[in-house]
Amino acid sequence: MAKHIFVTGGVVSSLGKGLNCASIGLLLESRGLKINLQKFDPYVNVDPGTMSPFEHGEVYVTEDGAETDLDLGHYERFTSAVTNRNCNLTTGSIYHSVITKERRGDYLGKTVQIVPHITNEIKNGIRKVATPGVDVVISEIGGIVGDIESQPFLEAIRQFGQEIGRENVLFIHLTLIPYLRAADEMKTKPTQHGVGILRQAGIQPDILICRTEKPLTQDIRNKIALFCSVEKEAVIEETDVKPYLYDIPILLKKQGLDEIIVRKLGLRADGDNLQEWERMLETLKNPQSSTEIAMVGKYITHQSAYESIYEALTHAGIANNTKLNVRRIEAENVEKEGPEKCLKGVSGILVPGGFGERGIGGKVSAVKYAREKEIPYLGLCLGLHCAAIEFARNVCGLRDANSTEFDKSTQNPVIYLLEEQKKIEKLGGTMRLGAQPCILKPGTKAHTAYGKDEVSERHRHRYEFNNAYKELFISKGMIFSGLSRNEELVEIMELRDHPWFVSVQFHPEFKSKPIKAHPLFRDFIRAALSGAEVKEAEKPSRQLAV
Repeated sequence: MAKHIFVTGGVVSSLGKGLNCASIGLLLESRGLKINLQKFDPYVNVDPGTMSPFEHGEVYVTEDGAETDLDLGHYERFTSAVTNRNCNLTTGSIYHSVITKERRGDYLGKTVQIVPHITNEIKNGIRKVATPGVDVVISEIGGIVGDIESQPFLEAIRQFGQEIGRENVLFIHLTLIPYLRAADEMKTKPTQHGVGILRQAGIQPDILICRTEKPLTQDIRNKIALFCSVEKEAVIEETDVKPYLYDIPILLKKQGLDEIIVRKLGLRADGDNLQEWERMLETLKNPQSSTEIAMVGKYITHQSAYESIYEALTHAGIANNTKLNVRRIEAENVEKEGPEKCLKGVSGILVPGGFGERGIGGKVSAVKYAREKEIPYLGLCLGLHCAAIEFARNVCGLRDANSTEFDKSTQNPVIYLLEEQKKIEKLGGTMRLGAQPCILKPGTKAHTAYGKDEVSERHRHRYEFNNAYKELFISKGMIFSGLSRNEELVEIMELRDHPWFVSVQFHPEFKSKPIKAHPLFRDFIRAALSGAEVKEAEKPSRQLAV
């Protein structure tokens, strides 16, 4: 039977429960254990698929096509776990399932209530990820204790621990120890209150992970342990580690967190191998070079909206032993100020995915700048659409070319709605989602990057390249280097006469890891570095004044 770890949060949100779950997962994997992870979100949306990036951040897509919370991206980047739709459940999805069963008559006329029906549904969700061969399931409870939305989840995990035996369950609570500068004091009272709320819900935490600005004194540790009924060694200090989030597992390991977990759960764990992770960190912290690339998007001010892309770029920097400086550029600013002012001096340009017309003109201008200046370019999803629109307008002479997403009456719809999408009315979960195969054309930059003939990548879109324009594009120098198996859908486009210009319909950022950068991101940065070296070499040599 799998053991279970439940991670809750207190005092404030955004303390990093997801990163801590991922870090714990990595530590347990390094000990030879097989893990799985999941997140329960307390909001009433069925999933985050219809939520604005400004509201919720990035929507992370799993292999099986679920639109999920961005924390699942942390889970997959830190560990070898492959998440699926069972790994992210929300209040909305749980109630939807219960109400559907009620309408079918599954409850045989019983009154449907929070307890036991909603809590049973939550427990069923926990059991679904405890698949054969999994040693430990790590479940993150979104929000903070004390929130009204979190109460059914706390009750469910209390019941679950009682049902499978307390020796098989571990409760970890992530909390904040605030530092008051005016008083020059660290305060434990918020943590005491948070743990008090957990106790009222029938849960006694076994381990406390304390986020803190300053190191904990021994007196503070003793006080927390005493008032929260936690062993002193189980009070774990977690100081801020920015900008290196990948330091968190090492920070936790130095305090013996993995050993405490293994002991408390009675696990057999003989391995202990973090060497590859440590080598990655050494490269991240001590790169041999640096370069700057531009990312032109519409949610640039919101870090979490492009979380996986920023991380994939970091991974590519590690793979190329270089420090990446990302110039974050609002697409609308490119429209207002022009690409020369916004993009001058960068070694590479990336246009990410997105929806809606806002900022499209700036993105198309950025693509044109990359093509004409021969700057390495990587387009993701909408970034491919913008590349197709720019190429059609400025190379093929179709001045009104557009996507029907932005102009339904365009005479040259180089990007248009997928045929199967035309009759769909509901927005949630209805796009082309999840892993899809892609056949690569030998001799292309895409094929060189992947080093294989067929790959599988995750999608999230409704619009595609219009094949009616394929021959015209080819005659003007565009290569369709990746296609669906039936050759009906364009997956990858690249320019023939350009140092490195690749656009993809999918989201490669979802499959990148710090110890294994995604091939396209890796080669994009490699091309950016190469281009920067060429430009440096072409500069006139400085002569000493005589």
